[in-house]
Parts: sequence; structure tokens; C-alpha cells
Amino acid sequence: MRTSTGPVEPEAIADFVSVRSQLFGIAYQMLGRAADAEDVVQNVWVRWQGADRAQVHNPAGFLVTVTTRLALNVATSAYARREVNVDGWLPDLPMDADDPALEAERGEALRVAVQLLLERLSAAERAVYVLREAFGYPFREIGALLGLTESAARQLALRARRHLTEQRHTVVDAARRDELVEAFRGAARAGGMARLIDLLAGSRRVSGAGSGSRLGCRPAPASAR
Repeated sequence: MRTSTGPVEPEAIADFVSVRSQLFGIAYQMLGRAADAEDVVQNVWVRWQGADRAQVHNPAGFLVTVTTRLALNVATSAYARREVNVDGWLPDLPMDADDPALEAERGEALRVAVQLLLERLSAAERAVYVLREAFGYPFREIGALLGLTESAARQLALRARRHLTEQRHTVVDAARRDELVEAFRGAARAGGMARLIDLLAGSRRVSGAGSGSRLGCRPAPASAR
């Protein structure tokens, strides 16, 4: 395809900006790492700048296709090098209300991350994984909250990390996902963990979650990891 050598027109910039969050979500769902997804989106922008945009009749479709191909290349390369891991599957917390663009992007990353947690993990695995990876709870405390031994909590964390790399696609109810997203945001901003843990753990009894006194006093972290 012939490349464009002129400046990027305002319309072309608007076309990219209008789907940027969608592109990030696609890359994030395929790669599972916010940093990798951001790198893919930046590469898509470079491709869009150099593309012969006069020949592109569906900018959104073009950008989605390029994003999918680049993300697939990254994922394939990572698997070939045996570098697949689940660090960074959860976006940075808390959401930054002072930067609407950043908040929207992190919000999309969180929505995709929660979707993956619901698709690929059991209720117990989700609860342990989020408490450990996003909020830094020690395994002994996780076990106490969920009615598990410390050893069982560690095993669930290992199992969760393994399952996140597998292509498991349990059907997810959108309303349930959105409810969990809002609980996650609330816990990140205000530190109130009781509702989040109840939703993560499903029917599992959570010790002390009823009053919320113990869970609500833990400060929200500056970032997921």
C-alpha cells in the first residue's frame, strides 16, 4: 500500500481518537498487559500516519484490523519466547478523575480485565487474585477473609495465574461485569473492600465482610503492582 507523506488531517486524527479506547481494549484483551496494549496502540497510530488514507473507506475497520494483527504478532512472539505471564493484567489504580482521557482509557482497561477474570477464573480464584495482585493483601490475610488456609490461598493464586493464560470463555453477564467494575473502582478510590470481595467471591462466605469494619479501613494502593 502506498504511504501518505503529508501531514495528518484533522479528520484522520479524529478518526483515530474516536476508536482509541476500542483499540486499546482489543489489544488488552489479546495480550493481557496494559503496557503491551499501549505499545500496540502507539504502533497503530504510526501506521495510520503513514497509511494511504485516501484509499481507506472505513477508518474504524482499518484501525481495528491493524490493531488485531499487531497484537497477534506480539502475542505469538511472546509465546514463542515463553515470556507469557499475567503481571499487569489489572490496570493502574486508582482512577484519575483529574484526567478524563486517562480515566476513560483505564476504565476500558478495567472493563476488559474484569471480563477476563469472569471468563477464566472461578469465584475463589478471582477473589484471591484480585486481593493479592491489585490490593497487595498477604496470603495469610486473604485466607482469613475467605475462610481458607494460607496454603490454599497460595494455590488458588497460582491456579488463577495459569488459567488467565488459557483461552477459557465462560459466558459473562454484562450487568454482573459492570457491577463488579463499579465495585472495583469504588474500592480503589475509597478503600471500601467489603462489596468488592462479596462480588468477587460469589457465594463463598467472607469472614468479617458483613460489617466492613476491617475491610473498609485498608487504604487504596497507588497502583496495581
